[in-house]
Amino acid sequence: MGYQNPFQAQKVLSNPDRLMLLCQLSQGEKGGGELEEILSIVQPTLSQQLTVLRDEALATTRRVGKNIDYQVASPQALAVMQVLFDQFCSADAEASS
Repeated sequence: MGYQNPFQAQKVLSNPDRLMLLCQLSQGEKGGGELEEILSIVQPTLSQQLTVLRDEALATTRRVGKNIDYQVASPQALAVMQVLFDQFCSADAEASS
């Protein structure tokens, strides 16, 4: 199931927590605990925002034992997020700002 509505995607990405979550997921599958640690997002907020990303078909899950791993759901969303990561989330982008 790919993400098809670019206007809805922009609306979903306008939330800074969701944007940063997808920036991290654009670099590969990550667990909830790992995302919480990397982004310093408290667990209730993290859970709520990951639910929105799943509901909007921007993220999918994979159960690994007791843990749930998350990944970007569609090639279109991944392409957009990789550009955003390179421009705003990577160490190189942070060093040049």
